[in-house]
This record gives sequence, structure tokens and C-alpha cells, in this order.
Amino acid sequence: MLNKVVEQVTQRIIERSKVTREAYLARMKQHYGKRVQRSQLACTNLAHVVAAEDNKTKLSLKTIENPNIGIVTAYNDMLSAHQPYYRYPELIKEVAMQNGATAQVAGGVPAMCDGVTQGQTGMELSLLSREVIAMSTAISLSHNVFDGVICLGICDKIVPGLLIGALTYGYLPTIFIPSGPMPSGISNKEKTETRKLFAEGKVGEEALLDSELKSYHAAGTCTFYGTANTNQMMMEVLGLHIPGAAFIQPNTPLREAITKQAVTQIVKNTAQRENFTPLCEIVNEKSIVNAIVGLLASGGSTNHTLHIPAIAKAAGITVTWDDFADLSSVVPLLSKVYPNGDADVNQFHAAGGMAYIIEQLLVGGYLHDDVKTVLGTGLSAHAKYAALENDKLDWQAPFNKDQNILHSAKEPFSHEGGVRLLKGNLGRSVTKISAIAEEHRYVKAPAVVFHDQDDVLAAYKRNELNKDAVVVLTYQGPRANGMPELHKLIPALLSLQGKGFKVALVTDGRMSGATGKVPNAIHLTPEASLANSSIAKVRDGDIIELDLNNGILEAHVDAVEFAAREVKVHDLSANQVGFGRELFNHLRANLSESELGATIF
Repeated sequence: MLNKVVEQVTQRIIERSKVTREAYLARMKQHYGKRVQRSQLACTNLAHVVAAEDNKTKLSLKTIENPNIGIVTAYNDMLSAHQPYYRYPELIKEVAMQNGATAQVAGGVPAMCDGVTQGQTGMELSLLSREVIAMSTAISLSHNVFDGVICLGICDKIVPGLLIGALTYGYLPTIFIPSGPMPSGISNKEKTETRKLFAEGKVGEEALLDSELKSYHAAGTCTFYGTANTNQMMMEVLGLHIPGAAFIQPNTPLREAITKQAVTQIVKNTAQRENFTPLCEIVNEKSIVNAIVGLLASGGSTNHTLHIPAIAKAAGITVTWDDFADLSSVVPLLSKVYPNGDADVNQFHAAGGMAYIIEQLLVGGYLHDDVKTVLGTGLSAHAKYAALENDKLDWQAPFNKDQNILHSAKEPFSHEGGVRLLKGNLGRSVTKISAIAEEHRYVKAPAVVFHDQDDVLAAYKRNELNKDAVVVLTYQGPRANGMPELHKLIPALLSLQGKGFKVALVTDGRMSGATGKVPNAIHLTPEASLANSSIAKVRDGDIIELDLNNGILEAHVDAVEFAAREVKVHDLSANQVGFGRELFNHLRANLSESELGATIF
């Protein structure tokens, strides 16, 4: 039976979203099940569509009974996770033709690497890139010559952006094809320790670079359970992957086999074939709840407290952090993957991975099985482990080979989910509680206020933070500077924590899925640049209480005094020019609050 809280939250979302969801579906159904009338295009239009194709493809494209699949690709060869996509269009076209269909690259979308821009100016464009990707996806599909969509993307803002864009064409069948994680290098624990030692001045740049190169060393996603790999969890739980596709390594026979299967499936899902399954029927209120449950049960990235509301909104669905909080109170934590534990995603997958997680959540009543997936079936069909048997793709029953990495729903690592909502007189924020040890979940200490992450590091190097302190970093929200991730601060804060100080970070900015072991309150809303902000009123020395277990974020300042404080607006002009930032000022000014997805849509 479905868990009562899961059922209640789902019904609440359905009722809250009734008007907007109905309006979205009405728009989609205007195009429902219609095959693309390429034969009725003006001759000049059709000539442009087929001009560059070989004669066989030209003939197929002129025939309405032959589906044409649009490929939207985030390929570039700077991102390790996206480099494998280089040859995917060739393979996709070949398999499509074998299934009596054609495929064309509809367009490319930008794909920036947060690992490269972490702590750099370019990070201020990171979250905004999601909106650009969504718009680029819409442009890619605007030629109206496609019967189905394949999205090639895997990393942080790219999958959410692709999905938001694809949902504007929700009447088309859509499937996502990941590239998989890189082989394991040095352990994430060892990498983090080297970073901490570097921050303390105990090792030099040569040792740090050597460590990083041993960690990030091959094609594929980074191996910790950050935003990129949380995306892949989400696609599995949403039913937008072929079952088991998420964590198969690139350039392997199994990866090629499951990619071919994805192409075969999307052809089947077109209106010309027997399994018409439009995207708008897959992404609904129940599947969005499934995505949240998957996030909580796996201890995934806090970035998805932004991405899931934004994706839901694109499908006419409204979710809030209260939905996350209520679900987190009952959803068990079933996995320990770095930074929640020592294992990486390759070890997670080998232990049983997503097949086991989905099976346990279904058995426990935490996931809706009565949803559509790309297979046209319920979610239980995705509780299978993909493998090759005698060179043929096969799906095995779920298993758990490592109790240090995976636990059952009956005996979880924790009876509550991995993400926690924090509330108090400073506003609303989130934290990845599953990554933070019990002894670090309560901090009550004086505030030290900063407006720039480099100023925090400068103070650390001057030994000014060698004390119990809550670092309050303001003007890092969506409208201020695009809400960059602040992962650059973690080694220094970990060093202070290691010295025995009670430290925490409170900010309206973001942290990555690798937020780690430092207690924090992030994505704080209202952000400092808004008139009703409280974080902008915090002063050095104010006592800040951060109680993660009980969801409390409070400034212990007299209420009358706090309300009367004037806010001296921080000058953000330097964040509005250079590195292309001037092109994004209009977008930045119109981003919604964090809880609503920090989106312009």
C-alpha cells in the first residue's frame, strides 16, 4: 500500500496544480498523436529538411509512415561526461534506420562544466545556463519535422534544461540517453583530504593537481553522488531512461547495447507505431513525487530542490519545499554514496544501484507504480538490473551485494530522507543532512558576515576564522549574481571543523551535490537582494542557531531591533559585466525565488 504521507502530498500537489496542469495538457492535446505531416510541408521547406541527407534517408523522410527522431545533443569534448556523445548521432541514425525510421540532429545546447568554473567567475552563468538550454531545446525542435525526441545530456543544469525545453513539446515521445560515469580513480575521501591539506598549506599545488588528475581522469561523469549523477537517478525514477541505463560506464559493450535499445524504444513510442507515449503523460504529478522520493532516499544533490520545482512548473505542476519536507519525514535513506558515505557511484551500481533502490521504495509504498514510463508500463518495470547475457541485453532481478552501500526500506540507514528544510526568522532554506555527521548538526555561534566568497577565504588565510562561527555569505542568490555554487569554501571550512571549531555556512547561494560534511543552510529565501530579505540584516556578532535535526535556522536578535534594521544594499555592478555576464542581466533580474526553482519560466 502507498505510504499515507506520500499519498497526501501527491493529492495536495494535484489539487494545487489543477488549473495549470489542465491548461498545460490542453495545449499538448492540440497536437496529440498527430504524425508530422512532412508530405504537406511546402516544397521548399521539405527540401531544406532533406537537403544534406543521402538518397535512402531522403526517401524515408518524404514518407509519413516512417518516424523521424530529433536528436538534441549537449556534446562537447571539454566535459568528460559529454565527450562520449561524439559518435552517438551516427549510432542513433543507424539503429533508427534498422527500425524503419530516420534520425537527425535537431540542434545542440550549451553544456558548461561546474567542475571547471567552480570558484571562478564563469560559475555565475551556471544556473542561468539551464534556462538557455531549455530555450535552445525548444528552438531545436521548432522545425516541426520530428515524431520523437532523443536528449543527449547528463550533467548539472543540462538534464533539467533539456527536460524543461522538451516539456514544451510534451506531445512528442521523448527519451534520455546518458553516457555513464568514468571508471573509479582515487577515492573521493582521499581527494577531499588533499584539498583540506592544501587549504591548510600543508601540501603544495603539485600534490593537489596530482590528486585531482587521479580523481578526474577519463570520459564519463565524476564518480561522487553530485548533481550530475543525481540527474541520472531522477531520469530512472521518472521512467525516462531504458531501465538500468544510469550508471553503466562509457565505451563498453553494455553501454552501446542499452543506447541501441533506447533508439529502438523511442521509435516504438511514436504515433506511427504501437506504443504512443508522449512526454506529457510520463511527467505528471505522481512521477514528480517519485522524483522527490528518489532524491530523498538516495541522499542526492540539493540542487534538485531547485530543479524539480522548475521541471514541474514546465509541466503545469506546482511543488514547494514543504512537499519535500513532508516526504522527507517518512522516506527512508537507502544508500550511502559519497559525500553521504565512502562509496562512489560505480560501487553503488555494482552493489545493486537504482534497480534495488526502486524495488525497495516500491515495496515500501514510497513510489507510485501507476505511472507511465518510456516502456509504456508502470515503474516496477524499471526495478531491473541491465546486463549482457551471451552478448544480448538482459534485465535481471534486483539485488543488494553490499550492505555498507545499500540498505532495505525495512532497515534503512535513516528513517528520514537526505534533504532537510530549515525555517526561522532568517527565512527558508535547505540542507543535505545525510552528508553531515550527527555531532555537527547543531551549531550556535556568532555570525561573521561576508558578501563575496573570496573574502571568506582571505579571512581564513588571515586566521580570523579560527573560532566558533557561522559564516553568513549574502548576495549570492539568483537575482544577485546568478546563484553560483560555493563549493570552493568547503576545504577551508572543513579545516576549521577539523581543528575542533563549531562552524557552519548560511547563504542564499548554492552548494553542489558534494556539499559535504560542513553544516549549512543554503538556497536561503528571501535572498539578500530582495526588499523583504532577513539575511541582509544579519550583522557580525549576531548569534545564529542552526539546528539541522529539528529544521531550525534562527538569528537570536531582538525582534523589534531586527525589524528596524536598515539594509545597506550591496553594490553588485561588478557582477553584471565581463565573462558574458552583461548578456544575462535581464534573465538574472527575472529569476524566481529559490523555492520556486530560480527560473524565468
